[in-house]
Amino acid sequence: MIETERLLLRPHMVEDFDAFKAMSQDTEVMRYIGREPSTVDEAWLRFLAHFGRWQIQGYGMFAIIEKTTGQFIGDAGFSDFHRDLGPSFDPFHEAAWVLSTNGQNKGYAFEAMAAAHIWLEKQFKPDKTVCIISPENIPSIKLASKLGYQETGPGRYKDADVIMFERICS
Repeated sequence: MIETERLLLRPHMVEDFDAFKAMSQDTEVMRYIGREPSTVDEAWLRFLAHFGRWQIQGYGMFAIIEKTTGQFIGDAGFSDFHRDLGPSFDPFHEAAWVLSTNGQNKGYAFEAMAAAHIWLEKQFKPDKTVCIISPENIPSIKLASKLGYQETGPGRYKDADVIMFERICS
C-alpha cells in the first residue's frame, strides 16, 4: 500500500467492483480510453485482470482510494498490456491512469502517479517508462508532461490515433 497526502493506493479488492463497474460504464470516463462503456461482464473481466497482472508481473494497477471518504475513485499504475507497438515501447513498464468523474480535476491523478513512479523505481529500477494517450485527451497529455513524459511520436492502437510518450528514469 502507498499512502499520499489525500490518497491510498492499494491492490484492488472485490468490494471495489461496483465503483469500478460504474466508472467503466461512464461515457465521459471511457471516451479517451478507446472503448465504449463496458457491459457488466466486460467490466468484471477488466477488473479481474488487475489481480492477474500483480500475480504474473509482480506489478500492476493500484486502486485509488480517497482517504477522506474511503471511496474507490480510479486506477493508477503500470502494466505490460502487450500492445505490440514496437521495440521502443513494448519492453517497458507502461504507465496508465483512469479516474472516475468524482476523482477528476482535483490533482488526484498526478498525486497517484507521482507516488506510483517512486514505488516502481524503487522496486524495479527501470531505464524508462512509457504511455499512450489519445490526442484529444488534453488533461492526460498535460499530466504526462507534468510527470516528466516526452512525446516520442504518433502511433496507432486498435484503429485509433494515439500519441506515444516516454519518461527516462533517474
